[in-house]
Amino acid sequence: MSNRIILVEDDIDLAQLTSEYLTSHGFEVTTVHDGEAGVETILSQPSDIVLLDIMLPKLDGMEVCRKVRDQYKGPIMMLTAREDQIDQIIGLEIGADDYVFKSSEPRLVLAKIKSLLRRSQINASALPTTMDVTLLDFGTIRIDPGSRVVVVNEAPITISNPEYELLLLLAQNAGVVLSREQIFESLRGIQYDGQNRIIDITISQLRSKLDFSDRIKTVRNKGYQFTNQVIQK
Repeated sequence: MSNRIILVEDDIDLAQLTSEYLTSHGFEVTTVHDGEAGVETILSQPSDIVLLDIMLPKLDGMEVCRKVRDQYKGPIMMLTAREDQIDQIIGLEIGADDYVFKSSEPRLVLAKIKSLLRRSQINASALPTTMDVTLLDFGTIRIDPGSRVVVVNEAPITISNPEYELLLLLAQNAGVVLSREQIFESLRGIQYDGQNRIIDITISQLRSKLDFSDRIKTVRNKGYQFTNQVIQK
């Protein structure tokens, strides 16, 4: 069965080219051209992934992502024409799973889509129970891989999928310095190109959330380290 993609893009020519390229690689693509139609389509039609332009008529891509994120459980990849990191930061904060520049090679877009789908399928196959997983307890921070809940100072926090996955990876390797290359390949399933800043952006977001500022250490020229020793329960 083909993977189903919803493409929300107001540039008619670009949408057609993107749809044709993805269709040629075995995807089933539904295309809409404004934000309001995007919300309606995402919530009413089954799909495996959403490609969402930021600059859209009626509702911009950020607002579309906000409106659908609680109900739509598949991955959302934002499409941006600007290389300003603010779009990337905001998109990740409101629940997008990744972003890609419109100027990117089609092969990179395709690789990112396949990577997100792999991660989504792995998450979907995980048992919704903590019986066969380990609760990670760092005192003021607890991470439950079964329920994907993070508790800081006894209160659950709101955390996006990319933030959670990065935090879990670092926590499961507490005390070990992980390079950007290791993190990127582990989470994205593709080789790090030396330019993508998504890891650094997500680290910054995690540090801003309550107790993470002193937990994730930058090791110069090496990578990142979760500093506490894990206590398993």
